[in-house]
Parts: sequence; structure tokens; C-alpha cells
Amino acid sequence: MQDFTAIACALGVFALLVVIQVIVKAERPVRKAIGGVLTGLCALAVVDLTGCFTGVILPISPLTLGVSGAAGISGVTMLLLLNLILR
Repeated sequence: MQDFTAIACALGVFALLVVIQVIVKAERPVRKAIGGVLTGLCALAVVDLTGCFTGVILPISPLTLGVSGAAGISGVTMLLLLNLILR
């Protein structure tokens, strides 16, 4: 049941991203939404992989995955700033 809730939430957020792309009249809204999600997740992966060299660490958790997937690179930047402020 918990897995179903997580999948339903992820699909709902993705649908909302597609609706936002339709509202701004993007040519290919689904492709743009997928691109935003992938760039956010790739940015989080880059921060995680380079953490041992830079000393900047963001733990991989459902929260960080959700924020980086929904907000993209700006979400990862926000997580890094919050990590810096709240540390």
C-alpha cells in the first residue's frame, strides 16, 4: 500500500509538471517535463558523486529525490543552500 501511495504521488507531480508545460504553451510538454525531471536527478547525482572531493554532501532520500525531480536544477540548488544555512 505504501508503494502505491508513493507511485501515485510521483505520477501526480509529473502530471502537474506536464500541465504547467501546457499552460506555458511548450511545443512538446511531456518531453519538457521529462527533461526537467532528468536534469534535476542528474544534478543531484553529480552533487552526490562529487561530494567526497568537494565536501558538499546531500543525502539521497525520498525528500531530496522529490525536490530535485519536481524542481530540477533550481531544487538541487535550494537544497544545497538550505544545507549550508541549517548546518
